[in-house]
Amino acid sequence: MKILDPERLGWRTLPGLLGRHASSPQSVHALLGYFLRDRGSPTPFPGRDMLANEGFFDWGLAQPLEKVIESPEHLRVLLTMPEIYRQSVAVVEPWVSVGTNSLGEPVRASKNLAYVLQQVADADTILFPVWQSGIEHPERLANVLSAGIATIVQGGCPSVHDAGSFSGANAGLEELLSLVDQLLLRRSSASGPSIFICLGHQLAAASHVRLLKRAVRDVGALSHLPLDPHDRALAALRRASDRIREVGERLPVVKQGEVHATGWHAPGFAVSRNESVEVGTRRLLPYARRHDDAHVPGELHDAHALVADELEGVIDFVMTLEREVRVEMFHGDEVNEEAALFVNWAYRLLHDAIVPIRYEIAVSPVAWLLCLPCALEILGQTQVDPADWTEVGATAIYYRDWETHRIRRSFTCQFHPELMDDIRDIGPRSGPRYHELKDHDGVRLLVRLLYQGMQD
Repeated sequence: MKILDPERLGWRTLPGLLGRHASSPQSVHALLGYFLRDRGSPTPFPGRDMLANEGFFDWGLAQPLEKVIESPEHLRVLLTMPEIYRQSVAVVEPWVSVGTNSLGEPVRASKNLAYVLQQVADADTILFPVWQSGIEHPERLANVLSAGIATIVQGGCPSVHDAGSFSGANAGLEELLSLVDQLLLRRSSASGPSIFICLGHQLAAASHVRLLKRAVRDVGALSHLPLDPHDRALAALRRASDRIREVGERLPVVKQGEVHATGWHAPGFAVSRNESVEVGTRRLLPYARRHDDAHVPGELHDAHALVADELEGVIDFVMTLEREVRVEMFHGDEVNEEAALFVNWAYRLLHDAIVPIRYEIAVSPVAWLLCLPCALEILGQTQVDPADWTEVGATAIYYRDWETHRIRRSFTCQFHPELMDDIRDIGPRSGPRYHELKDHDGVRLLVRLLYQGMQD
């Protein structure tokens, strides 16, 4: 059997492509900031501000798209190169494309991500097409992914509420959710941010609910906590857990005035079909409560209002700076508002219960609870048509360091910030020039999420 090595695979062994010197996380971060500074400054790489001509830009063909992890052998080669994967953005493809556009073209939007990141900041991208490679060890893969500059989980055609829709791929719904579970637990001072786009946004929503169910289940199985001789800490943790289970099991999801699903065990609780398919350019609007939300307990709304007041979610901040922000929508499923409000409330309740007993938890079987987010904020929404909305258009996932109280963030968005308004991938269409990217709302938003997330 031939032993693979970077040279045989055609992989670059120094990060970066456009500059005269190797890129680094510091240079990438600086160039992201340069891009955001204004809308008119020239490319930092004169004469190299269009990486792709029409018809030739695809994964595995040539630089900068040469690093595709299609097999365990490819992953083993990558693991010998920490100087590469720690200085690159990992892109996870759950499906072969994000959908088919109006021209009948399958849209492989991961190429657009790679193009934008290289063009803007000379940041390399490594593709993990898990629909092709499968996911053998979700926890191990999540550790590799989170070691880099950032992880981006892309979109795709299947539905999170229908496991059968993933048929034909080498990574099914359960494998994908297991990987996203692990990514959500990996945000720390040693990790880059995660950004979940479209299907990734929906997978993250389902994983939040899965993690909360696991927390309730594991707390219920505890007989005692170390350092807790009188079981006071355990009693406090159980009170929070019991309350989360009580609300989670009876919360309804209402669509167009009718109950669509009841409780967190229902397949359509976290994600369901949108009232209408939403394709095209939309104005991103600040999140606002609707008038028909009486079925949602007031404490869930109150908890979300507190998070929105206390923490900075980036996307909502951008909408206060810009006259308007336009993004590309390309989806038929949506994250349910009720589920997002519930997840935020439950994370906060659990976090507040853990704060005074974190030392007891740190030496217990539920020490993994310390890795959970502390809150989830809905940042924006879009209008599908005059009657229907995508209420959860974007979210910020917050993590609070237990000892320093520092906040770290990851993000999710239903829209595709990497797509131009023609909803085409790079290859069938020519690559945008630097000045086009600099004036594009979605690209600017994507770059800002990376820029801010790298600072946390």
